[in-house]
Amino acid sequence: MKMIVGLGNPDKKYSKTRHNTGFIILDEMVKELSWEASPKLKSEICKTGELLFVKPTTFMNKSGEAVSLVKEYYGIDLVDICVVHDDVDLLFGQRKEQVGAGHAGHKGVMSIMDSLGTKDFKRIRIGIGRPPAGSELPVDDFVLNDFSPEELEEVKKIGPTLRENSNFL
Repeated sequence: MKMIVGLGNPDKKYSKTRHNTGFIILDEMVKELSWEASPKLKSEICKTGELLFVKPTTFMNKSGEAVSLVKEYYGIDLVDICVVHDDVDLLFGQRKEQVGAGHAGHKGVMSIMDSLGTKDFKRIRIGIGRPPAGSELPVDDFVLNDFSPEELEEVKKIGPTLRENSNFL
C-alpha cells in the first residue's frame, strides 16, 4: 500500500491558501470519493485500492505526528510514502519530484522528517512562487494568503494530472 500525504492546515479559513496546496491537490485527485475522519490517527483518510490518501488534521508544523501514526497503523514502508506540498522556491505551477532532500524551511516537511527520523521519503513539491518583487510581505504571511481564483483553478488541475503522470504514485 502507498500513502500519499497532502500538507495543509485543517481550519476552513486556510482552505484556499498557498500553504494548503497539498490538501487542494489531494482533494482533486480523489474528487469522486469521500474522506473519513480518523481522530485516532489525527487525519482525514481516503482509501482507494492500494492508495491511501492522507490529510493530517494537525496544523502544518505538527504534520509529522499524523504521518507517523498512519504509517504505523497501516504498516506502510518508508519507500511507499509520498508527501505533496507547496514550495516557494519553485515558480508557480512547477513540479519537482525527489527523495531525500532537505526541508528548505518548510515546517510541515521538517515535522515529518523529525517524526520519521529520516528525510528519505518521496516528495512532490508544487511551486507557489514567492511574494511579488518589491513586496514587503514576509514569506510566512505570503503562504497563508489565498490563491487568486485563477491560480486556484490552475492548482486544482495539477491533482488529476499528477495522479496520471507521477512516477511516485
